[in-house]
Amino acid sequence: MEKKEQLRLVLALVLSFIVIFGWQYLMAPSAEEQAEMARRAAEAERMAAALTVQEQGVAPAPATEVGDFAPTEGVSVKVDTPLYTAVFNSQGGILEKFVLKNYRETVKENSPNVDLIGANAFAKGPLGLILTAGGREIHTWRHGEWAFTGSNITLGPNQEPKSLTFTGQAGDYRIERTLTFDPKTYHITESSTITTLAAIGVEGAVAFTAAAKSMSAEGDSYNPTKIAYLSVNGRDEMSDRDDLRDKGFFAPAGLKWGAIESNYFLFAVIPASDRATLAAGVQDDIFRMAVSEDATFLPSVAKTVRASYFLGPMDRDLLAAMPNQLKEAVNFGWFDFLAKPLLIGLNFFYDYVHNYGVAIILLTIVIKLIFWPLSQRSFASMEKMKKLQPMVQKLREKYGDDKQRLNQETMALYKTYKVNPMGGCLPMLVQIPVFFGLYKALLGAVELRHAPFIAKVPFTDLPWLVDLSAKDPYYVTPIIMGATMFLQQKLTPAAGDPTQQKIMMLLPIVFTFMFLQFPSGLVIYWLFNNILSIGQQVMIARSSKKKAADKA
Repeated sequence: MEKKEQLRLVLALVLSFIVIFGWQYLMAPSAEEQAEMARRAAEAERMAAALTVQEQGVAPAPATEVGDFAPTEGVSVKVDTPLYTAVFNSQGGILEKFVLKNYRETVKENSPNVDLIGANAFAKGPLGLILTAGGREIHTWRHGEWAFTGSNITLGPNQEPKSLTFTGQAGDYRIERTLTFDPKTYHITESSTITTLAAIGVEGAVAFTAAAKSMSAEGDSYNPTKIAYLSVNGRDEMSDRDDLRDKGFFAPAGLKWGAIESNYFLFAVIPASDRATLAAGVQDDIFRMAVSEDATFLPSVAKTVRASYFLGPMDRDLLAAMPNQLKEAVNFGWFDFLAKPLLIGLNFFYDYVHNYGVAIILLTIVIKLIFWPLSQRSFASMEKMKKLQPMVQKLREKYGDDKQRLNQETMALYKTYKVNPMGGCLPMLVQIPVFFGLYKALLGAVELRHAPFIAKVPFTDLPWLVDLSAKDPYYVTPIIMGATMFLQQKLTPAAGDPTQQKIMMLLPIVFTFMFLQFPSGLVIYWLFNNILSIGQQVMIARSSKKKAADKA
């Protein structure tokens, strides 16, 4: 072999070793990954052996004693706590009703309390258990026999938690569901034991379900009922009913919780396993959800699965104490970081005045004071612009047909007099996120639901502003708000060409129509913010006139 060929051969071998061993070094699993792979392999081998235990004659796992089972007729079982009254059906332990004692459907005096389930949802098995085994899905409340020997539960505020136990048999499975109720919270825990009666094991899944009527009117864009979930990859939600009906909504493994929710209430399922998944949708106008985790049903072996539920208001303090970051169910979108601190401020004032309408006004004053210097600069800038308007008008008359020249001359004029045309806008832009943050807070805070400001129209018996989360029934506040906005426009120096000025004067009308349907709490905020801004503008105008008079 020639010397060059020998050299090429050696070089090829060296490169081959580098590729083979370098790849293994770089891509080989870590020690932790190798340990996890070994654990999974051992588990798979154990399950495979167990599933075929009868066929191979291997010694079976310790069998669970399964007692006799005598089904009883399905009955309603009531759980009464200081916070809610829950009615279960012993046929599967599913919910018939879940009535919140501290929340009514409407502001009317005799309005019924909120039932999170609704009559039509019962057929969908709220809080039911679904077993999937060998590709067959068993809705245990529908395709099983059940027995119940307990009684109604009544819990006082200081009593210890109590439990209900429902026993059933569905297909080849004996089921024992134990639901535990704590009188201090809306949190219900479940521990269910499933014993396989068949001689051969099977791979499958266990699903904890939720089903509820819509928690808001269809088409209510301000307060939609939606499906939401939190997983290791973050929060996601879907509120489009057509998509939920036609396509459904899914979350991969790593689920922390899934919920049917509106701005004010939620029905959440919280899995105990970090391998749980979610499937949800809308059927017959009922929102449904199943939180599933894979399970191996070994012959004559009892398997215990756990989950918990939260059925109640979107109370941020209560949710903060729940597992799996359920507090993330309260989410105000992009302005979440502003809305929550603003709500803290709102509740701070409420603790003193005990009226959320007054608390909104006080919070508006505080916000106005915080932004007072910025607004002062904005209005001062507009005053300067006002003084230049005669010169700007002359430029328009001179260069009206040459837009480019008109812009150049106008900017030169502003530069000469050291006026920033954006000076009037930038401080206002800074405040916009705060406006939207408060808008989201007022729209989604459960404490604002049915919170009154003024009980009745003065000198009448007509109810008025009795619910700050609902629109003004007589549209009085939006119209006054529009009037104050119009007055603001009249006080603001005209800028831009005549067409732009006319458009600006139409804004109060547009905003008035928009605010007609907004929650009255938000309208009150905007109205008082306008009043404070008008006062500030008047002060600046008077100060400017006084300075001009002093100079003269």
